[in-house]
Amino acid sequence: MADSTRLPAWVKALEAGFLAVAICFSLGAASPTSRLNTLSHQLMCQCGCAQLLGECDHVGCPDRDKELSELSTEISAGLTDQEILNSFVAKYGMTVLAAPPAKGFDLVAWIAPFAVFAAALLGTILLIRRWGGLGGRRQAEASEPAFIDPAERERIERIRRETGSEGGY
Repeated sequence: MADSTRLPAWVKALEAGFLAVAICFSLGAASPTSRLNTLSHQLMCQCGCAQLLGECDHVGCPDRDKELSELSTEISAGLTDQEILNSFVAKYGMTVLAAPPAKGFDLVAWIAPFAVFAAALLGTILLIRRWGGLGGRRQAEASEPAFIDPAERERIERIRRETGSEGGY
């Protein structure tokens, strides 16, 4: 009788393969080159090109190499990511950050686009409902006035019979 807790050899090999891949990825994530790449994509180049520091392709950029060397030096010094970002903000101002922090007045930059979209959507829905309501009201008003002369009523009925229309177009 076979033991039900034993796994086939191919399942064990698959688990070992997944473990090896996970270890390789986790080792690469801690390397200074990886941190440099990650942090350089959280900072803006200060040359005025409006590109991320890690993506600045401005020919002859006077600031890119200087900022990247500062970033490398701070990574080598053992500073945490937040400490490095704080030192860049202290030196260059809040505009050095690629994304505004989600606190204080800067929170408006995160909320405003969603609020404007929601307001526009609500306005569109209300406008469509209003247009739909006016169409029904206009059709009711156009059907027949409250008081019609009997001769006029007979004329309208004769026109309906002759044209075969029931008030539609």
